[in-house]
Amino acid sequence: MRRLLLGCTLLLAPVTPVVAQAGHSFTRADTLRGSFTTPGRAWWDVVFYDLHVAVHPADSSIDGYNGITYRVLTPARELQIDLMAPLLVDSMVQDGRAVAVRREGNAYFAKVATRQRAGDRRTITVYYHGKPQVAKRPPWQGGFTWTTDSLGRPWIVTTDQGMGASVWWPNKDTQADEPDSQRVALTVPDPMIDVSNGRLRRVTHHSDGTTTYEWFVVNPINNYAIAVGAGSYDHYSDLFQGENGPLTLDFWPLTYHLAAAQRQFVQAATMLRCFEHWFGPYPWYEDGYKLVEVPNAGMEHQSAIAYGNWYANGYRGRDASGTGLGLKWDFIIVHESAHEWFGNSITAKDNADMWVHESFANYAEGLYTECLFGKEAGADYTIGTRRGIRNDRPIIPPYGVNDQGSGDMYPKGGNMLHTIRQIVDDDEKWRAILRGLNQTFWHQTVMGKQVEDFISAQAGTDLTRVFDQYLRTTEVPVLEYRIAEGVLSYRWTDVVPGFDMPLKVTLSPDSLSVVHPTAAWQTVPVRLNAPADFKVDPNFYVIARPLA
Repeated sequence: MRRLLLGCTLLLAPVTPVVAQAGHSFTRADTLRGSFTTPGRAWWDVVFYDLHVAVHPADSSIDGYNGITYRVLTPARELQIDLMAPLLVDSMVQDGRAVAVRREGNAYFAKVATRQRAGDRRTITVYYHGKPQVAKRPPWQGGFTWTTDSLGRPWIVTTDQGMGASVWWPNKDTQADEPDSQRVALTVPDPMIDVSNGRLRRVTHHSDGTTTYEWFVVNPINNYAIAVGAGSYDHYSDLFQGENGPLTLDFWPLTYHLAAAQRQFVQAATMLRCFEHWFGPYPWYEDGYKLVEVPNAGMEHQSAIAYGNWYANGYRGRDASGTGLGLKWDFIIVHESAHEWFGNSITAKDNADMWVHESFANYAEGLYTECLFGKEAGADYTIGTRRGIRNDRPIIPPYGVNDQGSGDMYPKGGNMLHTIRQIVDDDEKWRAILRGLNQTFWHQTVMGKQVEDFISAQAGTDLTRVFDQYLRTTEVPVLEYRIAEGVLSYRWTDVVPGFDMPLKVTLSPDSLSVVHPTAAWQTVPVRLNAPADFKVDPNFYVIARPLA
């Protein structure tokens, strides 16, 4: 891989702390990484990434370049490109000339010499090299994983969600700006095979015993979805007849896992059929659908789902719901593929809104269970996942600083959506809302509030306080109640001001009725044999607390 050393000027600036927000202390580096409105980012829009990287297992190093084509939104001269230490930028080139570059932590600022006029399309190429950070606990603490398969053959993969794609390639490292398309050309030693995103366009063998695999994505793609998957792979394919026509399915297991993959990966077609029913067409027909074996648990790499679930149902032998239902299907195929709709097609601009990815993917697990075993089973699965809720901190943290909220964004967020389904109380309407989200925000980056407002509008009821309660506090709504002389007295406590979520309860034997609690006491007659017969519909994620 060629590397130009054109003597770019690197001026290093210190990273200084900024004012703490909401009990957290953030630095200027957090803002540079987490904000998409900083001066070095706001004025340009990524159009195309042309990424070329050579991977060297012998010394765990990489080198290459990324041609960044962008559209000028507002004239400016300094452009921020991100690349994490210990990787180093060698040079940045525009119009055949090296540009001056200053560095501030993991952010590089290019001082482009040519006038940048609104509407112009320009390209800057970043040449770089080094030994990227090694993944400490992939996929949660990402980077490069340099390992071997059970036969001792090199096996190299990347993971970087949350951490940032700039851990291994230079880019505008924010989820708010996706290229319209991208080339991913990876060079690896023979006989390794690289499997990346999109479709394989070209394989080029070199005289030095390496091969370049050129993959191309024709759709917008978030940068953390771009991945290396290099190893000793076998390959087989299938065709799924979906809502938008034939969809190619490609499966890349390690050579000795071919039979296991052919047995386990049949679940992909069942998953696609279920999710197309609930969410609408698979978002990437042009780029296909792939499952690629990796040594970590898995990750939602767009059109190339990383799979490491040991070719077994559950989540590496576990069931998050404790019901046994989660052991009847493959968690990674289901959860990570759900991200093709929620996470890859609909992408949160800010990591603070990661619930848009994870809450919906968690909820999708229950929908898949429902597709297989019926509505009651799906509800039982989702309700069962509540055992993993900690209520330790809010799901939505501060914006603009690359912060992520509580892991409750998975089970608590999923149960919030399940609760909203009960409020809507019309399954076809609820399905239309989920499909409408994917139609309205198709291939877009969004703020979480846009998703909240859309659901409220389509539900025909203001769900603002419901979202505030579950996403922005650690409190679970408590229904306090007492029953005396045939009268139920009830109210909400531990709720945000104005919380007015309707609730289904038993006011008479064997039936559910809707009540509308507020923070003020209300009463309603009941016809129950005993106070202990009073129940709250368990499909609502609330706490019922009887008072003496």
